[in-house]
Amino acid sequence: MKRTGNVLGDFQLWIMVLPALAYIIIFNYVPMYGIQLAFRDYDFSKGFTGGAWVGLKYFKQYFESPLFLVTLKNTFLIAFTSIVFGFPMPIILALVMNQIRNNRAKKILQTTVYLPYFISTVVMVSIINIFLSQTKGMLSLLLLRLHLIGPNLNLLGEPGLFIPIYVISGIWQTCGWNSIIYMAALSQADPQLYDACKIDGASHLQVVRYVEIPTIVPTILIMLILSMGGILNVGFEKIYLMRNALNTSTSEVISTYVYQVGLRSSQFSFGAAVGLFNTLINFLFLLAANWVSGKISGTKLM
Repeated sequence: MKRTGNVLGDFQLWIMVLPALAYIIIFNYVPMYGIQLAFRDYDFSKGFTGGAWVGLKYFKQYFESPLFLVTLKNTFLIAFTSIVFGFPMPIILALVMNQIRNNRAKKILQTTVYLPYFISTVVMVSIINIFLSQTKGMLSLLLLRLHLIGPNLNLLGEPGLFIPIYVISGIWQTCGWNSIIYMAALSQADPQLYDACKIDGASHLQVVRYVEIPTIVPTILIMLILSMGGILNVGFEKIYLMRNALNTSTSEVISTYVYQVGLRSSQFSFGAAVGLFNTLINFLFLLAANWVSGKISGTKLM
């Protein structure tokens, strides 16, 4: 199809893109009007836009809340730990799978590591509860037999173990699926570079270091920037299902706090203010990561 450079001439292309544009506008931009609830004293009787304008009242209420530092610290720790330990794992897995020359074995490995991604959050947490149950959990009993934990230790109720369990289970579930993009990036490596490595007698580690890692560095930086942009976006469903009365001190995060106070207590304006604060922090992290990446390597989103 020949491009004409104007909207009327390219109307076929615009028609093809129209469903995607409509989806983005309806589900991403139209709901942004609800941001104004964070600055109003919402009143059911006055409709969606009803209620007196109160400015930053609910932001101040959250900042002065005893749970402000607790939820902010827990959210940041969980997200930061997930990035530090979870972000490199798909890269390592992709590099390892790329070294496998047996296509059959490679396909079996890929299928095996991709499968956990398709397990729903509810089923995932159920598996965690079954394996780590204090009385009948397979992993709990194994650790007890190896004398790595005490007989009275409840792995699911110990506050100090909540983040490790959350991060490790997250890595197991998403590592394989997240490696796909790095496998795709590795497929773009110049075959002549591999031939040159064979001629020079380079080892597997040298091939990884001098050929494969430089090939995927731009992809790594882009994915890292996107990850930093969601540093305070901790999955609500998994944490809400994993939390209990014993581990609340480390499992209470911004998203669960918004649910408990904003929705269950019907404080919609307060919940909107906390959610907007969370989004603004993520946006600032995204801009900072994008700027640093652009300065250091020249790779950035915009």
